[in-house]
Amino acid sequence: MTNETGTFTRLLSLDAMRGFTIAAMIMVNFPGSEAFVFPTLRHSKWNGLTFTDLIAPVFLFIVGVSIAFAYSKRLERGDAKTPLYQKIVFRSLKIFAVGMFLNLLPHFDFSDLRYAGTLHRIAIVFLFCAILFLNTTWKQQASIGLAILILYWLAMTLIPTPGTGKVMLEPGSNLAAWVDQQYLPGKMWQGNWDPEGILSTFPSFVTGITGMLAGRLMLSNIKPHEKVNYMMVTGFFSCAAGYFWNLTFPTNENLWTSSFVLVTSGFAAMLLGTLYFLMDISGRTKGTAPGIIFGANAITIYVLADIFALFFYLYKINGHTVNTHAVNTLVNIGFNPQLASLLYALFFVGINFIPAYILYRRKIFIKL
Repeated sequence: MTNETGTFTRLLSLDAMRGFTIAAMIMVNFPGSEAFVFPTLRHSKWNGLTFTDLIAPVFLFIVGVSIAFAYSKRLERGDAKTPLYQKIVFRSLKIFAVGMFLNLLPHFDFSDLRYAGTLHRIAIVFLFCAILFLNTTWKQQASIGLAILILYWLAMTLIPTPGTGKVMLEPGSNLAAWVDQQYLPGKMWQGNWDPEGILSTFPSFVTGITGMLAGRLMLSNIKPHEKVNYMMVTGFFSCAAGYFWNLTFPTNENLWTSSFVLVTSGFAAMLLGTLYFLMDISGRTKGTAPGIIFGANAITIYVLADIFALFFYLYKINGHTVNTHAVNTLVNIGFNPQLASLLYALFFVGINFIPAYILYRRKIFIKL
């Protein structure tokens, strides 16, 4: 946003939202036991929406907001676009490369390599949205986003899956799965389909676009309380529109359906609006420091979590991995297995907080 002098200032709420989202991502990715996880801390098997399903779209929404904050000032200054394009492409390649590195862990078996994943999608969405932001107005971005959602809906619900003669939205037999089977190289996460596949990446661009629109609003000169009103109202109506679209195009993270985009972007907008009101307007920052610390090096900590997990999930104590040993210990003293698994996940988040805190205190900010 801009202050009274017209200069850009950071949003504490955005930093905290980014950090808490990464912490949530680590928590759901690394439970104490995959066999004992509360239902809402798992991804939906297919249609539906759980807490875990919200995490990835919220982070892509944050990517969009961050793009608006990163490049608005450069556009206003009239900076040359060619160097910006070079930096955007280079950063996207770095994030994608790190995603490939994580997919190779721990055995570095190139014959069984997956070319899709969370970081891969973040890299591609960042590349598309950043270039779009530099070359379009907010109205054009909104129009492009809406067009993508409608075209994706029509394609998925009107075009029969080749070879079947039927329109299907079931796992592995829908149009998106067919496209992945034909054109996505390497291993797919679910055998014959991938939740971060080719066709479903297009509506994920819109998740980033909704974040860019929110970022433009936050950078505007309207009064802070009016920004909150706009965020909450548009967020509510986005969720409502997604709910009704869900009746014909079910909310589904694996397909990243159009209804899923609207519901999750609406939720993200209301979450940002709430944090903005509490932290940036009202100055209520108590308890938000962990989020800000995680958010300062969000992707770096996400990568470290995968590396730390190799030790915690491979090192054995009395024949059991660290996570299994911890869960068994808690269950033996009377804890519910699902709660024990969650407590271990929270402990693992705490382990990752240590390097995040050290980097933050030393003012080391690693930008991939």
